[in-house]
Amino acid sequence: MPLPERAEVAIDDGIVEMNAREGVATYIDAAKYGRVWSRPCLSRHNAGAGQSHSTLERSLSMNFPQRDFPSSALAASGGISTSMLENMRFPYELPALPYAMDALSPVISENTLRFHHGKHHQTYIDALNKAIDDTEFQAMPIKAMILAAGAGGKTEIFNNAAQAWNHAFYWDSLCEKGGGDPPPILKQMIDASFGSVEACRRELVHAAVTQFGTGWAWLVLDGKKVSVMKTEDADTPLTSGMKPLLAIDVWEHAYYLDYQNRRKDHVTGVVDKLINWKFAADNLA
Repeated sequence: MPLPERAEVAIDDGIVEMNAREGVATYIDAAKYGRVWSRPCLSRHNAGAGQSHSTLERSLSMNFPQRDFPSSALAASGGISTSMLENMRFPYELPALPYAMDALSPVISENTLRFHHGKHHQTYIDALNKAIDDTEFQAMPIKAMILAAGAGGKTEIFNNAAQAWNHAFYWDSLCEKGGGDPPPILKQMIDASFGSVEACRRELVHAAVTQFGTGWAWLVLDGKKVSVMKTEDADTPLTSGMKPLLAIDVWEHAYYLDYQNRRKDHVTGVVDKLINWKFAADNLA
């Protein structure tokens, strides 16, 4: 489903109506402290005569338990951040994180996450809007834009579109209390490709640590086989015809405030404790 224009977010005994994407972020931060709920709704000026605003789209009302952010609440498919970005059109906005700012601590600190998401990811979004303004690219969905810009040699557009998408996909690749074993369908494919989940973890860490300079490590679906690959700078498996399942960001801004030059410590912590195997399994579809 497309993102609603507005959202009602009830926190404690009050109801606040706000931009839908802001509502997601508000929900996530508030969910740590109590039960909250949100409801997508139409703009008030769209309400029909005699129809109360509270009854509009009641079938889409969602009641969420504490700290249980629904993976499908605002997503047409895939993860929250990725689907937000893929459902946007020009001008693009920064997609919300699918968890609270401190949810990934201590592996990724709140300080790092605030800078990485609010500064670095925002910069790519702003640069993308500037680059595609008044061009044919502004009418394209983000993934089509990435492929078209890459094929057409539009480096500035490709870099910023790909980094905007890569980061949204990366946020969904992580989760609080991640790691562990993948869902059975993905575990079976990993065992067939790598021999074991532990061997797959080692391959992911090795790819991330050995990527020279800036870039990404990925778990991808290559045909019917699961494999690990790494890309440089803004490059993405999308341009190689492979289907991304998980991403690990190894640009220094992803870890330097917490780990300085100890990239391996950061990557090992991410793979062991934060990897969202369910998101990867969902991407097999």
